[in-house]
Amino acid sequence: MARRKEPEVNQKEEMFLALQLLEKEKGIPVDFMIDKIKKAIQTACKNNYENENVEIEIDLHTGQFDVYLMKEVKEVVENPNKEIQLNKARERRVLAKEGDMIGTKLDTRQFGRVAAQTARNIIRQGIRDNERGQMIQEFQSKQQEIVSGLVERIDPRSGAISLRIGKAEVVLPKSEQIGNENVKENDYIQVYVVDVKETEKGPKAIISRTHPDLVKRMFEKEVPEIFDGTVEIKAISREAGSRTKMAVLSHNPDVDAVGACIGARGTRVAEIVDELCGEKIDIIEYNEDPKVFVAAALSPAHVVSVEVIEEDQSSCRVTVPDNQLSLAIGNKGQNARLAAKLTGWKIDIKPESGFYGEEAK
Repeated sequence: MARRKEPEVNQKEEMFLALQLLEKEKGIPVDFMIDKIKKAIQTACKNNYENENVEIEIDLHTGQFDVYLMKEVKEVVENPNKEIQLNKARERRVLAKEGDMIGTKLDTRQFGRVAAQTARNIIRQGIRDNERGQMIQEFQSKQQEIVSGLVERIDPRSGAISLRIGKAEVVLPKSEQIGNENVKENDYIQVYVVDVKETEKGPKAIISRTHPDLVKRMFEKEVPEIFDGTVEIKAISREAGSRTKMAVLSHNPDVDAVGACIGARGTRVAEIVDELCGEKIDIIEYNEDPKVFVAAALSPAHVVSVEVIEEDQSSCRVTVPDNQLSLAIGNKGQNARLAAKLTGWKIDIKPESGFYGEEAK
């Protein structure tokens, strides 16, 4: 039975059509890919003939290419891989003389496979590079913004969440998750794109659910007055999953900054609290006067007075009613800690009576 001959030319045509399609769809120049293929054939000649001096002619329209192994014309041949005898050279070129370079056409069936394999590798690499470039471009445009991602997988050991964001898969580490939230596969969650870095393994988007700016961006989306600049978020401090304090300022005397953020019957802030798994959010009015600002930051505690101790050190002493002391300090010092982060002031809290319970003298 006769052995069936492979449709060599058609395969070549398909290969070059694929390269042209890749250029059109992915923006990878055909010339760049052809250069890679030529180098692969050159390497194959070096391995097979110990001669990398080749000329390659490629016709992109027909998909046909020819490979010529270049040999130096010599009277006496010492290395047949690199040299050709003068008489044989003159059979191909009548006026050939010693020292000329004559091309010996090679059987391209073998190199056709080399070229096809190289083309496949280039196409795969080109697609990977293109997707990497698209991912960088996509995430750089969303840097310091909120994106929504589909939970594809949760690592049972580390707790890391693999999110599908557009065409990219991004990992949300356990350390950047809200501690008390119960996330399941196929859920959609919002994350904050902190940064985008180029690594050896490709681009890496650093995302977070604990970053204070996640809350800031949520309010910008939820509150039109913040989006249009009427209300400004001046400062924000956060302990993710537990409590956030946010200072806001209105640039319009007719607009209540705190009321705009809370919304009618608390609807605006409620949307954000739900997304953050019940995290408490204190919204206070910003004030240039540090005494007023510090007093407001210690909300929900009532403050009797604020005394600046060292202005250059941003240090102050706050007096609160005895029955408000624990509220001002907060559970494990959280309220005072967040107020200090929000205002940038060191806050020393004392009761109005001057006595700190049984321990005080």
